[in-house]
Amino acid sequence: MFLRSHLRDGGRVPASVQPYFFLSYAHTPRFGAGGPDPDMWVERLFRDLCSHVMALTDLPAGAEAGFMDREIRSGEGWSERLGAALATCRVFVPLFSPRYFASEMCGKEWYAFAQRAIHQGALSNQPAEAIVPALWVPVPPSQLPGPAERLQFNHNTFGERYVTDGLYGLIKLRGYAEQYERAVYELAKRIVRVAETVRLEPVRPLDYRGVPSAFGPTGSSPARTLHVTVAAASRHDLPDGRSPEYYGDNALEWNPYHPVAQRPIAYVAEDLVKNLNYQTSIGSFDDEAGHYDSKQPPTRPEILIVDRWVVEDEHRRQRLAAFDQESRPWVNVVVPWNRYDHQSRAKEIELAQRLEETLPVKMGQGRAACRAAANGVANMETLGQILPQVVEAAAQQFLRHAQVYLPAGSTHTERPRLLGPMGMSGPPAPPRAPFPPDTFGGQNDGNDSNDTDRGDADDSES
Repeated sequence: MFLRSHLRDGGRVPASVQPYFFLSYAHTPRFGAGGPDPDMWVERLFRDLCSHVMALTDLPAGAEAGFMDREIRSGEGWSERLGAALATCRVFVPLFSPRYFASEMCGKEWYAFAQRAIHQGALSNQPAEAIVPALWVPVPPSQLPGPAERLQFNHNTFGERYVTDGLYGLIKLRGYAEQYERAVYELAKRIVRVAETVRLEPVRPLDYRGVPSAFGPTGSSPARTLHVTVAAASRHDLPDGRSPEYYGDNALEWNPYHPVAQRPIAYVAEDLVKNLNYQTSIGSFDDEAGHYDSKQPPTRPEILIVDRWVVEDEHRRQRLAAFDQESRPWVNVVVPWNRYDHQSRAKEIELAQRLEETLPVKMGQGRAACRAAANGVANMETLGQILPQVVEAAAQQFLRHAQVYLPAGSTHTERPRLLGPMGMSGPPAPPRAPFPPDTFGGQNDGNDSNDTDRGDADDSES
């Protein structure tokens, strides 16, 4: 409670309650009742890492060198403890193994920590990568989900035997004790170097139970794709009187949350979507308008990020209106809206009404989170909270409307299946939704007309 209230009140968390690193691993089930705990080897690694980190830093006595989830998930307060540790630790250390990437819990831990780095990178426009992976068991590159595959990390510096056998092999076999000690020491040095270089700031804890997995749902396609389109002006064609400080040379450089944020919204959204294990592309609505064909089935779900000021340009407004008339429920709208932008606030009612008249279908479609995102997302933190729900709804609508094909050699009595980036491989089966239906608490189908929440997407504590 101290940690949560301290962060909510805007204070700094004392270093003594911030774990230096968070060790994330997949629990291994016991082989039988009363048998040895297979995770005791992970505990030994954790103790060794903590010892090295204490020796390599000036952490005071009593400080938490590391945090490890020791089966606390079944106890009281496990979500709060995990959330607090992930919100304040300086480095995230995932133990790679096939079991790790099949674990929804581990995916949630990764997602929650990665959100911090994305948020800090958006504020500073500087990379804030503070994930230091370790090989518990070697994993073929083809089995790595997108967030893990994109990490720039050279395991070879930890030793040849470490690369071939992983820490589990080194710790289990007596003949590799020296290689184990070297690998753990090198890992501890890497943790300290990253912590001192990146300086990731603490944030308010997320509700660990409500976040999605960074690895996607179990059994999902490893090649899921999503497109982000930005409808905004450049600094060269703004409406009369509109300040150019929020804009760049093209729509992709629009930064609605300036000056708090330094990174354009298109690239922040791209990072957020990639953290959901999507391959992501981005583009400008100006470049893509007129290339849509409503008669063709969709090839991917899409997010359209709209600046309300575009309705001041009649040509863009007409193109948006024409787009709205196309039946494309797999495209969801997000409208960033900075209430500290005095020009925008002065014209908020007028611009909001004109956008509602321009995009009546898009502004009213989908579940409550989608409509809240269309009605205005007040800050970067809220964007990170609501975008996963908007992506989930778009992906579900995509699967509902995408082209299906009969598997090769099948008869008309077999169930059709999807092919392509969002399709499933293997024997014929109904397409699997890209997120569990109850992710973020919503069980509707992404087009719930009975859901009437129309409020702005805002964070009351921002």
